[in-house]
Amino acid sequence: MTIDHLYRRGVGVMLINEHRHVWVGQRLDNRADAWQMPQGGLDDGEEPWDGALRELEEETGIGSHLVELVAELPQQLRYDIPDEIAAKLWKGRWKGQLQDWYLARFLGSDADVDIATEHPEFSEWRWVESHRLPDLIVPFKRDMYRAIVDGFADWL
Repeated sequence: MTIDHLYRRGVGVMLINEHRHVWVGQRLDNRADAWQMPQGGLDDGEEPWDGALRELEEETGIGSHLVELVAELPQQLRYDIPDEIAAKLWKGRWKGQLQDWYLARFLGSDADVDIATEHPEFSEWRWVESHRLPDLIVPFKRDMYRAIVDGFADWL
């Protein structure tokens, strides 16, 4: 029996610029120094790549016409969130997320980024070298971020 039903289905995008640096945003809801790549849950019936593009635009203001799909991780990645966060965030319904991850090339300019979206998630953003990602994310997502960096290493 699978435990996948305990995990919220989600997606994430590693967006790289012409220097192969990765877009990260500082979360509004975390007082710690917590930077992450665009990610989020899938809507019912939504295809993963479509959901990734939607999340990217909702969180960064970057439209799908400004990104080019480069690669997809062949396996889904899972992370568990601390119980106190799960209880508050999802009323205990899920213990974490099971995500599809995509690598996409940013075709626009920094002026195309607008984190002042309808429901903002980030207070600021920047481009970082991919090897720094696991140190920037909250501890419970570090193993997943290492797997993402390793999985897309050929393009970074």
